[in-house]
Amino acid sequence: MKYKRLGGTGLLVSEFALGTMTFGGENFPMSAAMGTLNKQDSARLVDEALDQGINFFDSANQYGLGESEEYLGDALKGKRRDAIIATKVRFRMGPGANQVGLSRWHILEQVEESLRRLGTDYIDLFQIHGPDPLTDWEETMRALDDLIRSGKVRYIGCSNLQGWQIMKANGVSRQLGLQAFHSDQSYYSLA
Repeated sequence: MKYKRLGGTGLLVSEFALGTMTFGGENFPMSAAMGTLNKQDSARLVDEALDQGINFFDSANQYGLGESEEYLGDALKGKRRDAIIATKVRFRMGPGANQVGLSRWHILEQVEESLRRLGTDYIDLFQIHGPDPLTDWEETMRALDDLIRSGKVRYIGCSNLQGWQIMKANGVSRQLGLQAFHSDQSYYSLA
């Protein structure tokens, strides 16, 4: 397996990551279109990936409404040091008005939930899962920076942003002396 640096950091991640969108989600309508692996098959896939040298695992709090993170956490019990875990925050996780978005409130609540589901003390790469037109970039970037300072998150990144949004967020971070995004997970098709 070949390994590459995560952005400009010294963290080495496998050239291939195992995405866990298909882990769990049997009772979540969106998952039906993606697939719904049970806990045993998910664990087998994680073990096979580790055996092949894959150390990078991608999840999101929304995948299977948290089941993906639970299954990944269970599969990595006793193997946490061998894995780089990425997860994301942005989408709706409950019926309340603040159960969605990139407000400080939602980010801080959801990182605690992700840590619990993953069964770990820290997340290697915590990514925003898309833009939030209701929240200022300063609020989002300060919350992410605080998570790094607290040790709950090691690096931050983004997913599904346009180029100008990445530049704006990183510009706000630089201006305020905060951590900036180290990665971008964009739509890509092998076709």
